[in-house]
Amino acid sequence: MAQPAWQDPVPLPVDSAPVPEYGSGSLADLLPTLAAGQGVAGFTAAIPELTPADRNCVFLIDGLGWEQIKAHPDEAPFLHSLLPTSRGGTGRPITAGFPATTATSLASVGTGLPPGEHGLPGYSARNPETGELMNQLRWKPWTSPKVWQPYPTVFQLADAAGVRTAQVSAPAFEQTPLTKVALSGGSFLGRLTGEERMDIAAERLAMGDRSLVYTYYSEVDGKGHRFGVDSDAWRGQLMYVDGLARRLAEQLPPRSALYITADHGMIDIPFDEQSRIDFDEDWELRAGVALLGGEGRARHVYAVPGAENDVLTVWQEVLGEQFWVAGRDEAIAAGWFGPKVDERVRGRIGDVVAAAHDDVVITASVNEPHESVMVGMHGSMTPAEQLVPLLEVRS
Repeated sequence: MAQPAWQDPVPLPVDSAPVPEYGSGSLADLLPTLAAGQGVAGFTAAIPELTPADRNCVFLIDGLGWEQIKAHPDEAPFLHSLLPTSRGGTGRPITAGFPATTATSLASVGTGLPPGEHGLPGYSARNPETGELMNQLRWKPWTSPKVWQPYPTVFQLADAAGVRTAQVSAPAFEQTPLTKVALSGGSFLGRLTGEERMDIAAERLAMGDRSLVYTYYSEVDGKGHRFGVDSDAWRGQLMYVDGLARRLAEQLPPRSALYITADHGMIDIPFDEQSRIDFDEDWELRAGVALLGGEGRARHVYAVPGAENDVLTVWQEVLGEQFWVAGRDEAIAAGWFGPKVDERVRGRIGDVVAAAHDDVVITASVNEPHESVMVGMHGSMTPAEQLVPLLEVRS
């Protein structure tokens, strides 16, 4: 609630942010739990509600959060009917991780590690070695994938342990650096249509006594960004993906578990000056800032050397009632990026980190023209963005 005009604004306490359930109920805990149930050494069942299965399939729907499924029973009757099965039949969601964004979440899924360890802490982040802003979704400018994310994926470790592993996705993703660092291991099978992916995923699941198959669909997120989650275009995609999920569920071979999840949810942001704060037009927010990273609802702010405290003070004063605004050390200590942050990752995190509490974004109309005009946004720790399903079907 806004303070009366005669009172100074009171920033949101950093420790009031709802930190993801790292270690017990986040995306990073899913594959380690499944691998542990398949007897792969070195993994433990981090999500205790899940029951082991010999054959596991993960269907990740980009951008389809828990709250979006709950709100659309007519468009997604199959997915909605599975809500009580979520998280081992508790009817509860899991959390994406912070920031709730695709590059970070896919790395968390594939490596089984929180962002502070795998080192993809946002849509874009500063490379401490070069000082440049690196887009971790598009992998620009080029950076050695093995240096940026050195840990093996769960798929690689499971494959080495004799589990039949496969990823079924769009052919264009096969050679991307993000796929290499987050989802590699076993076979990659590129298929153009969603129906083909569901059919191939079911076939691959049946090919091993122990199998781990991942498949992915992106266009729910794409339509949400372009048109919003309150649009007919988005609802049409939701109806389509609901049919894909049913198609896959009906083909499960014996001794299988299908888990339907997402990398983040999404909210629509109004097009007005109160809801969209343009960093490129705001001299106060720009003062002392060398680079602006992250995305509209989860910003990494990199200060000019020596200006770190001043930038933090200004951002807290200007935005602190609408965003959780923390210094790097505060955000790390609060566990935003997980219980541990590797030394190589610290400098990728902003000197200031700003996570949206209200329905508001920090755009950058000059430097981020495409992102700034998106309708649907995500990244922060609010329920609409952070909570994702873990729906389950067993054969």
